[in-house]
Amino acid sequence: MSKYIILLPIVFPILMGALLPLFRFRSRKARNIYVELVTALTSILAVWMIFHRPSEDFIVLNLAGELAVMLHIDGLGMVFGALISVLWPFAALYAFEYMEREEKDNAFFSFYTMTFGVTLGIAYAGNLMTMYMFYELLTLVTLPLVMHGMGKTAVAAGKKYMTYSIGGAAFAFIGFIFVYRLGDTMNFTFGGVFGSAAVAGKENLLRAVYVLAVLGFGVKAAIFPFHAWLPSAAVAPTPVTALLHAVAVVKSGAFAIIRITYYSYGTGLLEGSFAQKIVLGLAAVTILYGSVRAVREPHLKRRLAYSTISNLSYIVFGAALMTPAGMRGGMLHLAAHAFVKIVLFYCAGAILHRSGLEYVRDMDGLGKKMPFVTACFFAAGLGLIGLPPMSGFISKWNIGTAGIAQGSGPAVFGVIAVLISALLTAVYIFGFLIRACFPAADGKLPDASGRTAPSDPSWRMKLPMAVLTAMVLLIGFFAEPISEFLTRVANGQI
Repeated sequence: MSKYIILLPIVFPILMGALLPLFRFRSRKARNIYVELVTALTSILAVWMIFHRPSEDFIVLNLAGELAVMLHIDGLGMVFGALISVLWPFAALYAFEYMEREEKDNAFFSFYTMTFGVTLGIAYAGNLMTMYMFYELLTLVTLPLVMHGMGKTAVAAGKKYMTYSIGGAAFAFIGFIFVYRLGDTMNFTFGGVFGSAAVAGKENLLRAVYVLAVLGFGVKAAIFPFHAWLPSAAVAPTPVTALLHAVAVVKSGAFAIIRITYYSYGTGLLEGSFAQKIVLGLAAVTILYGSVRAVREPHLKRRLAYSTISNLSYIVFGAALMTPAGMRGGMLHLAAHAFVKIVLFYCAGAILHRSGLEYVRDMDGLGKKMPFVTACFFAAGLGLIGLPPMSGFISKWNIGTAGIAQGSGPAVFGVIAVLISALLTAVYIFGFLIRACFPAADGKLPDASGRTAPSDPSWRMKLPMAVLTAMVLLIGFFAEPISEFLTRVANGQI
């Protein structure tokens, strides 16, 4: 097998997305078929590459010595790449109905398709140089999606997103430079790249730089206090926010933190140090902060955004435990939260699309008019709360037991934060469900948009919601083989 094939799932959607505005499609349906075919073929290529990954690294471009654009698929890349590839075709299908009432949808689907390839570039990056390059490219291709409406609120959200992302890039670049100057290689190497001779006497400096790098990559993972861009980005069309919060942007941030912790700086340098304690503490604070804000937030999409802030730091907390069990728990939550949260955002988007309602207080009795959407929200909501045997329970249990086993003060504080967050999650999820299932005193559904008959969406929205809701259940029921595979990844065996 030619090693060049690894380029296809990355370059193909970027190229096809960039060319989309040049084509004169006869109808919106023809354009949608084009997008779905490109997305589905990309997913097939990406999954095929996971099962037929090249044994050697592929250097796409050598800029200067260790500064090379290099692709390689290891165990962690397989996890992230598979997650992206499963979710994206369903995301595109959902977007077709949602975007029917939006303008400039050709431009939207152009950037939407390109984002797929860029995110796969992060997953398949073989060294820090390549991941950093695609990471910054991700900001550029998602900015037009955040600002799609080009209204005052959308423009303000885009400016905030760009400001935070540029600041995060600067912090991450500091970490990049130290790996380049003091590391044995830029390539991702399980256990880290710092030899004892090179770092002698510089250990604390490197640990401080690691914290800066975590904060830099943590901007996209919405670590407190660099989280404010994420609720603001909820102004974007729901297909965008679903991918921002479930896969592309925020999961790339969490993925990058796992990468630099285990494959660049290494747990041998960091474990037990002030750097580990700082990251564990920030993750625990973010878990609590996001959950509290979600309880207080009346706007449904922003409520889910604050929930995302909290849940991303479950992943960061698991990674920062710097044990195989912690890394496994973090990866489990990376996958479980992706399926749960994309379903919840799809439900919120369907409600907005079919009724115009945005605030929870206006949704009394909505379940009677939109039973399918409410049922999907209920199932995914239980997964987010972590009710056994749902996928969210499996990941939270692994993170919690890993924290107890690690035993340090910050780890135990983080476990307490996880338990409190689970309780608060039940509050803000059931806060919506109770209103949706019980009508207002007058029996009428408030109408915020002039649409007098809210109803469930068409099959283009229903199919992605149904399949992904089923995945929320299946991940829980088939957690053992998934956990076994992730254990091998966490031990550096894949």
